[in-house]
Amino acid sequence: MAVEPEMTYPSLRQGLWAIFKRDLVIAFRQRSDLVNSLFFFIMVITLFPLGVGPEPEILSRIGPGVLWIAALLSTLLSVDSLFRQDYEDGSLEILLLSPQPLFIIVLGKIMAHWCITAVPLILVSPLLGVMLFLDAETIGVLIVTLLLGTPVLSMISAIGAALTVGLRKGGVLIAVIALPLYVPVLIFGTSAVEAASMSLVFSGQLAYLAALAIFSITLAPFAIAAGLRISVSG
Repeated sequence: MAVEPEMTYPSLRQGLWAIFKRDLVIAFRQRSDLVNSLFFFIMVITLFPLGVGPEPEILSRIGPGVLWIAALLSTLLSVDSLFRQDYEDGSLEILLLSPQPLFIIVLGKIMAHWCITAVPLILVSPLLGVMLFLDAETIGVLIVTLLLGTPVLSMISAIGAALTVGLRKGGVLIAVIALPLYVPVLIFGTSAVEAASMSLVFSGQLAYLAALAIFSITLAPFAIAAGLRISVSG
């Protein structure tokens, strides 16, 4: 009697990497989506001095908050498409039925989304910080806060995107769900940068941001997976 070969499934690491690479390839094929959030981020920062004036004292004082709010809004602007394209072409249902755990698929998609949207913002933020008259130490702390805080923003936004993926106009609902949860990240991020600009201790704020990042990366994928199952089954 012939023995049927056992089916082998990819490991969790292989599944994570496959989803991550797939979303990156799709994003680079749609290059217009790559620049939307970055262009919005740059435009908000460059236009802001026209409204408040070019005084270095004012810009250096409000610069950390402006940079963080622009990064927050840029993340919110791009997150609506995180699951929607997969939902519309039916590939999301296939991903839900795959042998890989759904939270691994979700984590891979969010990692790709963060690399596409947040990493360009972080790379360009030093130049915009110089334009807002921030000193070198303050810009360094700004980069660290964005590295710690933007993954939290992506995770929070993805929860809203998962819950509203089946709705035609889910962008407004994503904002309603995500914006209140953004507040702690915004407070700690801007507080750390402002403390650095005034030569004060900022390690506590960075520790809180790191804790939020670990907490969100650990638990948010499970919440996002549950939201996707509810949206698709509903």
